[in-house]
Amino acid sequence: MNTPQFRGLDNNKLNKLYGLNTPCYVIDEARLIANLEVLKRVEDESGCKILLAQKAFSNYDMYPVISEYLAGTEASGLYEARLGATRMPGKEVHVFCGAYKNNEFEELLQYADHIVFNSPAQLKKFGPEAKKTGKSIGLRINPEFSTQEDHEIYDPCSEKSRLGTTYYEWQKDMDEESIAMLDGLHFHTLCEQNSDDLAKTLDAFLVDFGQYLPKMKWLNMGGGHHITRDDYDIDLLKQCIARVKEQYDIEVYLEPGEAIALNAGYLITSVLDVVNKKNINIGILDMSAACHTPDVIEMPYRPPLMNSADEGEKKYTYLLGGPSCLSGDVIGSYSFDEPLIEGSMLVFGDMAIYSMCKNNTFNGMPLPSIYLLDKDGEISLIKSFGYNDFEYRLGS
Repeated sequence: MNTPQFRGLDNNKLNKLYGLNTPCYVIDEARLIANLEVLKRVEDESGCKILLAQKAFSNYDMYPVISEYLAGTEASGLYEARLGATRMPGKEVHVFCGAYKNNEFEELLQYADHIVFNSPAQLKKFGPEAKKTGKSIGLRINPEFSTQEDHEIYDPCSEKSRLGTTYYEWQKDMDEESIAMLDGLHFHTLCEQNSDDLAKTLDAFLVDFGQYLPKMKWLNMGGGHHITRDDYDIDLLKQCIARVKEQYDIEVYLEPGEAIALNAGYLITSVLDVVNKKNINIGILDMSAACHTPDVIEMPYRPPLMNSADEGEKKYTYLLGGPSCLSGDVIGSYSFDEPLIEGSMLVFGDMAIYSMCKNNTFNGMPLPSIYLLDKDGEISLIKSFGYNDFEYRLGS
C-alpha cells in the first residue's frame, strides 16, 4: 500500500471500501487535494494558470474543491464548456475542438471565454463571430515534433494527425487579417510525460512560431504533463514557463487532466467466478474493462491492483476479465499470495481518470456507483445508476 496508487489507504479506510456494493468507483478527496496543492504551488511560483482538462476527470461534485486551486476548465466541445461554466462559475472556460458545428457555435459563445481553432479555415469561418462577442481567440499548432514512442493513437504529432496547424499550413493559409485575429497560440503534444519532453517540444515550437508570440497575449502549452507524479521535474517545468513569460511577456496556460486526479480514485470489484482451465486460471469480475475502464483496452495498459504482483511473481496467477460477451474484455494477468475465490474483493488504483467520463453500458452492463472517500476518511454515495440510465440512451 506504499505504492503511489494506494498510498492514501489504511486498514480503516480499506474496511469501509470492502463494505461497498461492487463494482463502484471511489474518489479519494485527500489525494485529490494533495495533487491540487502541488499544482497551486506551480501556479504561484511560476505565474502560470492551470486548467482542469475535463476529458480526464469531470465529476463536478468535486469542482467546488478544484476551483479553490485552479484557474478554470478546459473543454473539448459544447457540453464540456457548459459543464465548466455552470459547475465552476466565475472561473475561466477554454475550449478546443477539432471542428465546430454551425448549429452549436452560437450557444458555445455563451459559455467559453477562450476559443481555440484547429485550422485556419475554422478560424476564418468562426473567428470573426467569436471576436465580436469579446472572446479570446487561439489557433492550435502542430509543432511536428513527436515525443511519443509506444502509443501513436495518443500522438498529436504523428504523421497522419488531424490535430493542429503545421508551419506549412500556416504559411499557406494564414494571412495578416487572420493572424491579427489571434490572441494566443496553443500546442498539445504530450501524454503522461515529464517536463523534459515539454522542454524539447517548446524548443521545436519556438523555431517556427516564436516569431509570432510578440503579437500574442497568451500561449497554452496543453496537457499531458504528469506534474503530480513522484518523479516529475517541476523545476524544469517552471523554467519552461519562465522562458516564455520573460522572453515574450505573455500569459502561460497549462491544461492537464490526469495530473489533477492522478492516483486519486479506486475501482472496487468482486470476483464472480474462478475458471480453472488446463494451463490458466481465470477470474471473472463484476467490473468490465470494456465498459468501466475503456482505456485498459484502448491504450492499452495493465492497471495497478492492490496486493498483487506480475504474472508468476506470487504463488497464484489469474487472468482477470469482465462478465461481458466481448472476448477481449480482459484486464490483465496478476498474481496473489492467496487463491481467489467467489466473493474475493479487489481494489484497482488510479481509477479517477478516464473512467467515469468514458464508461458505457455495452451489453446492458450496469454503471458502477460513485462514492466519495472524504478527507476525513468517511464514505458517502455521490451517485448510483440503474436500468433507466441504460434505457434512456437507446430510444424514446
